[in-house]
Amino acid sequence: MRDGIALAKLGVPALALVTENFWPQGDFIAQAAGMPEVPRLRLPHPVAGIGRAAMSVLAEQICAEVIARLTHP
Repeated sequence: MRDGIALAKLGVPALALVTENFWPQGDFIAQAAGMPEVPRLRLPHPVAGIGRAAMSVLAEQICAEVIARLTHP
């Protein structure tokens, strides 16, 4: 979240990838940073430790949306 906020404040296209379990914490951080509308994409939880195959599937599922949101905010 903080990296996404820092980049967005600089005008750099950014998208924070946040799992659903950490979404409320992302809300808090975004509010505290004064950027409640910072671009975020909600991912299933967990992502860490799901293995290479599952990570590849997830990446394929979100790739088009990530590209679209970074190139057409």
